[in-house]
Amino acid sequence: MRLYRLKHTENGVRPVLDEARDPSPVADEVLVKIQAASLNYRDLLLLGDPAMTAGAGRVPLSDAAGLVAAVGKGVADWKEGDPVCIPFFRDWIGGIFRNDYMRSAFGGPNTEGVLQDYVSVPAGSLIAKPVHLSFEEAATLPCAAVTAWQALMVRGHLREGDTVLVQGTGGVALFALQFAVARGAQVIIISSSDEKLSRARKLGASELINYVRTPDWDKAVNTLTHGDGVSHVLELGGPETYPRSINSIGAGGHIAQIGVLTGFGPRPDIDRIRSTNASIDGITVGSGDHFREMNAFLTQQEIHPVIDRVFPFEQAYEAYDYLKSAKHFGKIVIDLAS
Repeated sequence: MRLYRLKHTENGVRPVLDEARDPSPVADEVLVKIQAASLNYRDLLLLGDPAMTAGAGRVPLSDAAGLVAAVGKGVADWKEGDPVCIPFFRDWIGGIFRNDYMRSAFGGPNTEGVLQDYVSVPAGSLIAKPVHLSFEEAATLPCAAVTAWQALMVRGHLREGDTVLVQGTGGVALFALQFAVARGAQVIIISSSDEKLSRARKLGASELINYVRTPDWDKAVNTLTHGDGVSHVLELGGPETYPRSINSIGAGGHIAQIGVLTGFGPRPDIDRIRSTNASIDGITVGSGDHFREMNAFLTQQEIHPVIDRVFPFEQAYEAYDYLKSAKHFGKIVIDLAS
């Protein structure tokens, strides 16, 4: 089978095309023929992560959808030909998060990823693909969509009439926009691109802020909300955006701490969280149960993920470069079916 491995090259660590023997599922496992995979910002971070580069040779990427190719002994819930999604966490099937689940994240330092023709997955971890989605669309769900779902719906208890501040127009951001609009919430989007803001408007964004022209976007948010602040903030930026996120939150509001787009570093003074009775939740994707609940919502609302571009399997590195360019609006997908 075809696969990519992260290897040291003269241009640094990068995905390199390779081959391996087709795997076979053991007892209680399912072999999935991958049809499509998608990229996340995490995949760029892992190229420079010492934990990953020291163990270069792993197969990258966490998000994929495909068809059941074979089942191991004892598997009764799946059969050959079933369309499925690979979850981000192999072991977080339900219940509260545990630290040891991090080791089971596909495409990380400890677990092989999905940028390969076949992947064996425990039968209890697999997720049925939403019927109304293509494999390319379904491949965008495991990380970005489940992250937005846990942030807003599970931990944030999003309600009709709430106001949501979303940073940017990447995968998590646009899923959050779509979920919030479907729930009847108002969404404020910030971006550096007027063209991307215009496209976000077509997806249902209520208010648009170009943060290049309006660097004090937290003040603009408070003006738009008549001084009340927002109900929810999807904090995707990190150290450079965090202070303004705190300034934007309203009384009793909720900040979902997700991203590190501006890097890593100290967090700002959070005393305002106390004085406004707001809360901060750390979000790292979600469980299999979250995934299934989200899929039911996607199906009911007939929501389709936003895909910017699909690359052929042979151009995986070009897909990484495109993600790094930050020109995308929505998700970047790699086609393995052709």
